[in-house]
Amino acid sequence: MNSSACGVETAAAAPIADRWGSAEVPRGVRAGVGRVVASALFRRAVRRLPLRVELPDGTMLGGGVDDPTTPLMVLHDPDAFATRVGATGLIGFGEAYMAGDWSAPDPTAALTVLASNMGGLVPGPLQALRSLVLPRQPARTRATATGARGNAAHHYDLSNDFFALFLDETITYSAALFDRLDPAPGWDDLAAAQRNKIDRLLDATEVGPGSSVLEIGTGWGELAIRAARRGATVRSITLSAQQQRLARERVTAAGLADQVSIELLDYRDVDGRYDAVVSVEMIEAVGYDYLADYLTVLERVLAPGGRVAVQVITMPHDRMRAGRTTHTWIQQYIFPGGFLPSEELLAQLLSRHTALEIVDRTAMGEHYAHTLRLWQERFVSADDQVGELGFDEVFRRMWRLYLAYSEAGFRSGYLDTLQLVLRHRDERPPRPFRTAGRRISVR
Repeated sequence: MNSSACGVETAAAAPIADRWGSAEVPRGVRAGVGRVVASALFRRAVRRLPLRVELPDGTMLGGGVDDPTTPLMVLHDPDAFATRVGATGLIGFGEAYMAGDWSAPDPTAALTVLASNMGGLVPGPLQALRSLVLPRQPARTRATATGARGNAAHHYDLSNDFFALFLDETITYSAALFDRLDPAPGWDDLAAAQRNKIDRLLDATEVGPGSSVLEIGTGWGELAIRAARRGATVRSITLSAQQQRLARERVTAAGLADQVSIELLDYRDVDGRYDAVVSVEMIEAVGYDYLADYLTVLERVLAPGGRVAVQVITMPHDRMRAGRTTHTWIQQYIFPGGFLPSEELLAQLLSRHTALEIVDRTAMGEHYAHTLRLWQERFVSADDQVGELGFDEVFRRMWRLYLAYSEAGFRSGYLDTLQLVLRHRDERPPRPFRTAGRRISVR
């Protein structure tokens, strides 16, 4: 494979100091003070957690040292770990994993313990100092029209071949919706669960023969294809050149090129009005400052009588407010400019800036946790193939942590995923819609 054709040369095989962060442990007075504080806070916190922390000399810390089934975290270089965390908080925590300062047999299990106890890891009096000592979001990653395109390219233009290694045959990169989670579904169930998720969104927006559909955030084209197969005409927009290329190829291969157009276009520049507007996990890239603008665009492009379906990752309102301006490891390395809203914030902005109302809500955080588990298993098993694409070990560790970190967020309940259905507020009466053989009332 020609790596340059996929954009790999801009993202892979770079040393940690050049692209994936500084390999050097921070130095100086601030770093020294941070190391002492972080080490003390960490040791204090883990005493109360169901977690085992193993030090290089074999010493075990934590509240679960007597239970070998308790999740394990191994500190290979405690001083470097504490220094990084003390200097840049969660960015340093992630960089410590990338640099090999710590590891875990099951990173998700260890991270789930930490995510479940996020509020108690730093004492209350020190919480107020977080905004003073931790890095703030850089201006270059704000999701302006220019910044948004660069942010999208950073993640989605890594390589289509890369994403195909761990995604299912639908090449869908968002939460699936399984028929059941007990017993846990396997890899063979994932494609069906992704189509089930898409079909629910299309059902909710009443997509059928003759419908005009706007999709904000193309992905790799599966939703557009399924909507067109229902007889709809689809306009799909993306900021990723790599996604546009492969999505167009897939649409053409499906024989639907006369029904589907896929454009490189910012949501702010879209025109026209559509019977259905669907956006799957794209709102997280909009950024706090532009959320109201995004929601007003949804209102502007929705035809009378139409429906909007948005799938969105959310976090608790208090945690969102506390961390809104701080720069996180995920923003630094995975999704620059990303912002996870709370459900409360979305409701406030919809009420304040639009005439749209939420008429249906489905929570599916547990389904995302399992989706991520399957992706992570597939990614780990494809480690050699990822390396063959030109991505070095630091990058692969970074992505293993990202997938585990995300799964832990949903396992702990710190994150959730919602499907929200919107309509113009003055429409009466509400209409029910049918999905997966069940009748779901619009609320």
